[in-house]
Amino acid sequence: MKEFQIEAVKPPKLVGVEVAEKSWKILEHQILVICNHNKSNHSLDLEELDRNAYKMAWHKCGEQPYSGLVSILTSQLEKIATSLEDYDGALFLEELVRKWTAHIRAVEVIRHVHMYISSTNKTKCTYVQIIRNVHMYMDGSYVRTERTPVHELGLDLWRDNIVRRFKIQERLKYALPELVQRERRGEVINRGLMSNFVKMLLFFGTPVYRNVFEAPLLNVSHGFYRGESQLLIKSRGCGDYLKETEKRLSEEIERVSNYMDRMTERHLINIVVDYMIQRHVNKLAHMKNSGFIGMLMDDKYEDLARMYALFKRTPNGLGVIRKGIAAHIRNIGTQLTEPERLNDPVDFVQGLLDKRDKYDKIINLAFNNDKMFQDAFNSSFEHFINLNPRDPEFMSLFVDKKLREGLKGASKEEVEIVLDKVMRLFRYLKEKDIFEKHYKQHLLKRLLANTSVSEDAERSLISKLKTECGSQFTSKLQGMFIEVKSSGDTMKQFYEATGHELGDGPTLAARVLKTESWLTQSTTTCNLPSEILTVADRFETYYSHSRKRRRVTWQTNMGSADIIATFGDGQKHELHVSTYQMCVLMLFNSGDGLSYKEIEKATNISTSDLKRCLQSLACIKGKNVLRKEPMSKDIVEDDMFFFNDKFSSEFYKVDVGTMVEFEFEEETRKRVKVDGKHEIEAAIVRIMKAQRALDHRNLVSEVTKKLQSRFSPDRVEIKKRIESLIEREYLKRDKDNSELYRYLK
Repeated sequence: MKEFQIEAVKPPKLVGVEVAEKSWKILEHQILVICNHNKSNHSLDLEELDRNAYKMAWHKCGEQPYSGLVSILTSQLEKIATSLEDYDGALFLEELVRKWTAHIRAVEVIRHVHMYISSTNKTKCTYVQIIRNVHMYMDGSYVRTERTPVHELGLDLWRDNIVRRFKIQERLKYALPELVQRERRGEVINRGLMSNFVKMLLFFGTPVYRNVFEAPLLNVSHGFYRGESQLLIKSRGCGDYLKETEKRLSEEIERVSNYMDRMTERHLINIVVDYMIQRHVNKLAHMKNSGFIGMLMDDKYEDLARMYALFKRTPNGLGVIRKGIAAHIRNIGTQLTEPERLNDPVDFVQGLLDKRDKYDKIINLAFNNDKMFQDAFNSSFEHFINLNPRDPEFMSLFVDKKLREGLKGASKEEVEIVLDKVMRLFRYLKEKDIFEKHYKQHLLKRLLANTSVSEDAERSLISKLKTECGSQFTSKLQGMFIEVKSSGDTMKQFYEATGHELGDGPTLAARVLKTESWLTQSTTTCNLPSEILTVADRFETYYSHSRKRRRVTWQTNMGSADIIATFGDGQKHELHVSTYQMCVLMLFNSGDGLSYKEIEKATNISTSDLKRCLQSLACIKGKNVLRKEPMSKDIVEDDMFFFNDKFSSEFYKVDVGTMVEFEFEEETRKRVKVDGKHEIEAAIVRIMKAQRALDHRNLVSEVTKKLQSRFSPDRVEIKKRIESLIEREYLKRDKDNSELYRYLK
């Protein structure tokens, strides 16, 4: 095999000053030809260029071509700058971009420098490639250690001679923001031109971009949006104003994405928000007819959502809305609790539910389920719902109405929705114990009269109340359902044992409950008609013999009856009445024209119950089976009552019913107050039994916490109950600290 020997490259001979000067003259001439944009390459000897550049670099003569290149490029850029000053308006910007595009293209090519010129591709070389090859040797030797690389040098010279030239920079500071302003006013601009300018400025670093473009743009933006907000706030309603603001924000964001640096977006948004929203928050929120109150009243959920999104960008915007809406809800609640609006408890509670549904929808659709808004709404509802002391009673009446007739035909899911809504209102109540008393009374009536539309619904509500109030409330109610069901079997056994035929005289359907199941119901009675008393005595005798050691006590205030009444023209109607109403009506079988006092003496019904009973029978149009003289809505002792022969109804069955029992509220509260004392004492004993010793402050706090699911105990009453327990020797004070209590039992 033949051996080859590679010899080291021999450096050219050292050259003198004359030879170096001659080489530079050749290079200078060719560079000037290129800088003057002579695109024909026939006058360029590329091999000679390469040879002379290599020769000067090898012998470390780089200073002369480097400084010469700086001088040539500086001179050329001075000419470009002077020519640019002769252009106006859009032509100035277009020419500047054209010059910059050519320059940056050269810089990008220089970055990908190669070691040698391709001798086979001479005719396709551009002047940028030629400059690249002429100076590659300087980049590889002299420039690498002593000066800025050639490709960076070109950029620095453009920046210093073009961008930083005072006249050009001042024109840029005006022209570029003016283009943006024209676009804001609705004109169409050359976004590609703007994009190229921004790229050019960013090429020289963020400080150049900020000084030449961003700072002037932000300055004119302040003025633009100051004037825009003042114009719109005078001529637009809140909803339209917010739409325009949202549009402006979207435009600025889209504008930045097209031809600005991303860091400018934050500054522009802050300017829009400051002038369009922050400085007008209160005025917008409370704008007459179109502010948030107008939006609430007119169900403008989109406008509210827009207000929420825009106000959220400000430090105090959402706080203004929350406070305003909370005050509005309280004001609405105060109006709802005015006396003239409390005539119909069911309508009143339904109105509360409708309001709650409306504001739930607003929170969901407009306020993104913001927890702070939910808390503000809940606080406002709790405030005004507790303004009316009769709200617990009204809620119970509403539930009673729904469970007796309002949920007929409803699916299980629909029933649950209604009950859940009621429970939401129930949670706002501070006097939950008052509701419990009324609810238990109404539940008893539904169970005894078998008027509930669904046992499942009854049990579901009891389960929900148990979750809220504890098992103490529901423990006895569970047994009531069982006892009411077993009463049917008891009555069947009674009729079988006595041989009484159905339809043979009055028919009795008794519901037998244990005394403890009647809860707070007081024992009341009246003088039953002889026909009813006979069968009632028969049942009482049967029950006492069949169930040893049990005694029957009749609760006539809880009963109902169906009686057949024949009127003057022989027309018959089946009347569904209470036991009291039955006793009164059956008096007219033996005579007509009875006074109030005669009825009271014959029936022995309490005054309040009797007046309510007579009002239902004589004062309600369409159900007035009795006639009162003199005719009025109030019942007095001098009134006379007559059987109404002219009564008529399109229905055979007529539910006479009883007027709403508002008069029981004071009595119920008295019972609740007594029961509350017992509950406070029980809570104190349970807490002290577990703790053994506790100071007064912590004991009061623990009792309040334990009972708050049922009612809010008064601190003075807690102190009284503590004193009572001390007197009865359940507790005692510590000898050394009178504020410390110890458990004794």
